[in-house]
Amino acid sequence: MTRIKNLFTRRRASVEVSEEDGVRSLHLGGDAIQSSIRLDRPDELALDYTQAMMAFLLFLPLPREVLMIGLGGGSMARYIHQRMPGTRTTVVEINPKVLAAARSMFHFPADDARLQVEIADGAHYVGDHADSADVLLVDGFDDGKQPAALCAQAFYDAAYAALRPGGVMVVNFMAEEKKLDVYLQRIEKSFDERVICLKAADRVNLIVFGFKRHPRELSWAELRKRARQLKKIHELPLEAFVTGLKELNPHTPAKLRLRSAAAD
Repeated sequence: MTRIKNLFTRRRASVEVSEEDGVRSLHLGGDAIQSSIRLDRPDELALDYTQAMMAFLLFLPLPREVLMIGLGGGSMARYIHQRMPGTRTTVVEINPKVLAAARSMFHFPADDARLQVEIADGAHYVGDHADSADVLLVDGFDDGKQPAALCAQAFYDAAYAALRPGGVMVVNFMAEEKKLDVYLQRIEKSFDERVICLKAADRVNLIVFGFKRHPRELSWAELRKRARQLKKIHELPLEAFVTGLKELNPHTPAKLRLRSAAAD
């Protein structure tokens, strides 16, 4: 791995960019990779966890408003902006140097009518914007660790309030996070136990989905049908995600149950 630029350093955190085998990556606060882009295919989602977070499409294929906490290199926001013309995306990023890196090194577009970046504290922003989003993507990290404010019960309560009825919160966790059980219990409490999990293909990340006022059971047949339909637009392994949902979540042969999350 070749470090090509140290964009910003302070006592506790840094914003650095590296390249290896045609893949450019963003590092926040250490060696952990926050975002990556394949230089010969910049429009694709290069990391398995970002693809898995997009599995919200199985439950809400056409969201009007997406709110995203944590920009990184901007891969998911850029993907949504390019592939989903009916969706407006707001990204909240606490560090302006991250936005500068995304725009200068990761092909992240300028703000327009469907894309806006707010430089602000994500936890505070969510708390101030009730009933504002159909999908809330939470991907705030500093060297592989989520800030405590994004894992607190108060944040998950505010996240529930920020979603419109039928909305979905999607949270990226490290699968080996020591407090994962605690965080899952907090999400279950805030989201009336309508919570499921999906392991990313790399098995390093665990994606957690919290649902606001969804039915407690979803048909596998309907999820598979949506996955096939979405393949016309999205180059994502959505059918594999449907299969992956059976690994950790309560289900019957006919239905997925939105009842509890499994951390193991």
